[in-house]
Amino acid sequence: MQDPLSTLERELMLLGRHAAIGAVRDGASTGRLERSAYLLLRRIDAEGPLTIGQLAAAFGLDVSTVNRQTAAMLRSGVVERIPDPDGGMARKFRITAEGARRLDRDRQWAMGGLSRVLSGWDAADVTDLTRLLTLLNTSIEDREGRPWPRDDEHARS
Repeated sequence: MQDPLSTLERELMLLGRHAAIGAVRDGASTGRLERSAYLLLRRIDAEGPLTIGQLAAAFGLDVSTVNRQTAAMLRSGVVERIPDPDGGMARKFRITAEGARRLDRDRQWAMGGLSRVLSGWDAADVTDLTRLLTLLNTSIEDREGRPWPRDDEHARS
């Protein structure tokens, strides 16, 4: 019998692999946001306009890395720089209408893939998986000191 932590590590590795190779995709991946852009847009969408420093801190990345990622996002028109609405010196990134459209499209596409994969699952199993993944993610976030903003009923369950 294999150690449960070893099995969990393997399954999480495989989950990351499936997401990376698009196993839940429907084959129509053209025009999708880059993974980093999707994650940054989801964070800005959850919190509102953020500076490069705030984004770097939220993801535990170097400012130079986030600077490269946001520069690409600016070029693609999914974010724009705005003055800090609170009067701070640093400019913030805000999602553009095009960015909101693409983020919503990619989120719907991802949810469609999940729906296809989970189509034969019992609703209680989906609820259990959601609860346990939220618990895992919030435990990781607590250890790192970088919580993801959540406003749903699954937060900290």
